[in-house]
Amino acid sequence: MWFNKRDPRAMFTDRRRETIEMSYPSGEYTEVIDPDVVADFTELPFHDGSFHLVVMDPPHIEQASASGRIVKRYGHLFADWRGMLEKGFAECFRVLRPNGTFIFKWNECRIPVAEILALTPEAPLFGHQSGKTMQTHWIAFLKGGGGAELVAKDLCDSPKSPNESILMQ
Repeated sequence: MWFNKRDPRAMFTDRRRETIEMSYPSGEYTEVIDPDVVADFTELPFHDGSFHLVVMDPPHIEQASASGRIVKRYGHLFADWRGMLEKGFAECFRVLRPNGTFIFKWNECRIPVAEILALTPEAPLFGHQSGKTMQTHWIAFLKGGGGAELVAKDLCDSPKSPNESILMQ
């Protein structure tokens, strides 16, 4: 996902700091997970309204233990995954500034994205499907509450309602 995990404009968080070594038929593989901040996405150590942009790419496989290559690399959902993701959504919106953008990534290989979006009261703005089987969803949300409605109204004499969005291509 990251072009540069050490970009000074970004803060990478993960609930673990570790090095994973795996053997594949094509050779050895090492992945270093070294976040700027070790934190669980259900309890972020940041003040309310700290960020203009928040991206969440949670684990998407429900499994009791951290076994298997994919789970070792990307983590896994616990038994109470619905509560876990509800808390994660709430935390992401809490640390997001008014008018901030929240990008949510989900792979629906096991759990449909509609079931996941039902876990937040926030409405997504738009999304994009990708991957070989089109199961990866990138979903954008825009947090309200910062007076953007007034700014948009003053920008032009558009017939659109201030609560509607404009997409330019």
